[in-house]
Amino acid sequence: MKQIGNIIFLLFVFATPVKAYQEYSGGPIVVNGMELSTEDGLALMQVYGIIPAGEYWYDPVSGLWGQQDGPASGQITPGLPLGGALSADASGGGTNVFINGREIHALEYQLLLQRYGTVIPGRYWMNAQWIGGIEGGPPSFNLQAGGGGGGSGNSGYNVNTYGGGLMSDGNCSGYLHPSGASVMTGNC
Repeated sequence: MKQIGNIIFLLFVFATPVKAYQEYSGGPIVVNGMELSTEDGLALMQVYGIIPAGEYWYDPVSGLWGQQDGPASGQITPGLPLGGALSADASGGGTNVFINGREIHALEYQLLLQRYGTVIPGRYWMNAQWIGGIEGGPPSFNLQAGGGGGGSGNSGYNVNTYGGGLMSDGNCSGYLHPSGASVMTGNC
């Protein structure tokens, strides 16, 4: 009789988290094309709260995440072993601007354009502190430090990079070479 009681107790203990996970999420949670295990889903919910069932992408370098084919929705701890590899088309693509291998969504592109006045197509890396650069290169920008331009008369940005300076006030953008040469475009 005691053995049956132990078995029922163990079934209750191990079945409760699975049931709670399924009730709160409403179904499977898929990250970068792979369904999360019950344990991983529960661990995420303990830290971040209820996560609705669905398909998501997650950038383990920056910690950015969003719904599949959508823009970044937030930032969580980087480096978590969640799902599969981040795919280039996780956000739907179409912008020719890649950050950590993911082609950013059109809404992210528009936000960068509004904030900095110009967005140069290319492949970039970016860490969880929003510091980044051209893929394979040293840091050359800090998205948290700059911005505000976009033609609205705000302060714009001025960023020193390993190959010169970049600047914009939202109306005028430019590159300043270390030798003193410069290139300006827009309403300067």
